[in-house]
Amino acid sequence: MVGSEGSRLVVLRGNSASGKSSVAAGLRGRFGRGLAVVGQDNLRRVVLQERDRPGAANIGLIDLTARYALGAGFHVVVEGILYADHYGEMLARLRADHRGATHGYYLDVPFDETLVRHATKPIADDVDETRLRDWYRPRDLLAGGLETVIDAGSSLEETVGRIMLETGLAHLPTLDR
Repeated sequence: MVGSEGSRLVVLRGNSASGKSSVAAGLRGRFGRGLAVVGQDNLRRVVLQERDRPGAANIGLIDLTARYALGAGFHVVVEGILYADHYGEMLARLRADHRGATHGYYLDVPFDETLVRHATKPIADDVDETRLRDWYRPRDLLAGGLETVIDAGSSLEETVGRIMLETGLAHLPTLDR
């Protein structure tokens, strides 16, 4: 078991350019100290410089990092594409082992909108439409109906506010760290 009865675990999933990192940053900005953001891109691409494939080392590192932060008294947001077939088992174990409330969100953005959003990202010159299309998986939901689907019509501010309320983070004190 990991975390406490009062800890919150939020899993944000969706395709590239769906807004996951922006939502995670918005949650941290609203909550303040005491909210750890465990980003798949950072651990997979920056720390390990690894390709996204089944059984890759980043899957365990995401799990360990989230568990460590929960054990240290942080609320945790795990965010990334986190393909269901690659990360689903790890996320299911993490959910089962978490003592507190766990909330899953899938940011559902159509491919055409993904292209528009992707054009504004720093990696836009390195990742073309063909590669982005290869990565794109429509409604790649986890088994068991454990995720709330948020569509592209929800603004960043609306999405952050909704998650703050639904998870209870809006009513919890920040940590003095």
